[in-house]
Amino acid sequence: MKKYDIVIIGLGPTGGTLGNLLALNGFSILILEREKKIYSLPRAVHFDDEIMRVFQTIGITKEFLKYTIINKGTKFVNSDGKVLLDWPRPRSITENGWYPSYRFHQPDLERSLRKRLLKFKKVSIKQNSHVQEIENKKDIVNLVFKDIKNDKLHKVSCKYLVGCDGARSTTREKMGTKFDNLGFTQKWAVVDLILKKNKDKLPDRTIQYSNPKRPATYCRNVGKRRRWEFAIKDYEDENKILSNTYIWNFLKPWLSQKDAYLERKAIYTFRSAIARKWRKGRIFIAGDAAHLMPPFMGQGMCAGIRDVSNLAWKISLCIKNKHNEKFLDTYQSERFSNVKEYIETTMRMGEFVNAIGSDNITGNISSGPDGSKSMQSIKPKIGFGLGSKTDKNRGKIFPQLKMKNGKILDNKFSTSPVLFMSTKLNKLKNLSKIPTVGEKEVIGLSNLLKKYKAKGIIVRPDRFILKTCKNTKDFNQIKYLPI
Repeated sequence: MKKYDIVIIGLGPTGGTLGNLLALNGFSILILEREKKIYSLPRAVHFDDEIMRVFQTIGITKEFLKYTIINKGTKFVNSDGKVLLDWPRPRSITENGWYPSYRFHQPDLERSLRKRLLKFKKVSIKQNSHVQEIENKKDIVNLVFKDIKNDKLHKVSCKYLVGCDGARSTTREKMGTKFDNLGFTQKWAVVDLILKKNKDKLPDRTIQYSNPKRPATYCRNVGKRRRWEFAIKDYEDENKILSNTYIWNFLKPWLSQKDAYLERKAIYTFRSAIARKWRKGRIFIAGDAAHLMPPFMGQGMCAGIRDVSNLAWKISLCIKNKHNEKFLDTYQSERFSNVKEYIETTMRMGEFVNAIGSDNITGNISSGPDGSKSMQSIKPKIGFGLGSKTDKNRGKIFPQLKMKNGKILDNKFSTSPVLFMSTKLNKLKNLSKIPTVGEKEVIGLSNLLKKYKAKGIIVRPDRFILKTCKNTKDFNQIKYLPI
């Protein structure tokens, strides 16, 4: 029986990102994917600055960036065309070092992730593979998968297994955990088109059409790609809705058949749900296997990548040092409340688009002198898991600062927590068991230490603050980590 450090089930954006993050540590990894090749049609189309920072960590931004565009934001309009609410995404760099919002084509991302994975000698990818059995033992996980090409069965074992295998997750089923429905269930048609010409008069941003008769969404995607989504009633004939005649009639206010090609048409049931348990022993679930949300905020894929950014470094420390139950439990405790807030905000946005909810989508809405209303993006803190409840900075994102030697600071702590410390403490040795970066090495660190009233800041590999240290005693109290 072949043994691996980690087995990942599913090679979509969540599984591909997890594989790359873990591969940075040199682990042996097996990734199993049911499909024989990348699904070529559009699905996810949006991600934010926090996710781009993860892509930067795994080293795909230089190539992948050329396949993206900066998203200008979203406007909510009523059936008369009046703007009810504006959600602008300013063209300015955030604390994460990137623009707030991007549009992309999912197959482009998956190709970039897989190309990067192929650079790691200890990563094996087996497509056309169907997982049949998962056995959760005390120290290992055994599993059996079938090669769909020839029906041959393979048995392997691993120290940890992560199911990134989507809404119909085999891993979640084998764990015996269920989804809790959070209350939003609605059928929508999704239509993807490719324009025949480079120029068009369509909106340059996302438009949410708040209309009780036919709620709809328009997305300005990469290149010549455009997307419309619209709600359908349970009693409506799905075959009729997906007919070319119906679709082109629906699109008549914006464009005609001579203007674009139909690339894809499908009906989805938008759902809001979250799994009760995300971990059982050495088995985990992430992404759509752990939670589902409607697409109105474009945060579905983002949530899955946040999951694996949180989980990857925790699994890594447990492999390098020792298995720690309480430490691994913090994966769900930190991620659950964060993703639930995104789901609930998305649900309120969906109600607003359906013209049945108020514009009180978030607490980040302001009114202008002319009565116009504007919304800012939410950035929920991670839930409590690691660190001290009395540390007000715990769980905040650590900004992407620059090294004075010109190097990228984030590369310093891709695989390990790092202590950023005041120059006054440089002469002290053995302050902690983790790497240290001095005040003189980083542009802006002095101001950040002053802001947090700290002599040092311990930052996790997922870029969240673990602890702000007020004195030398704090540096040796890294009791939260299995090192």
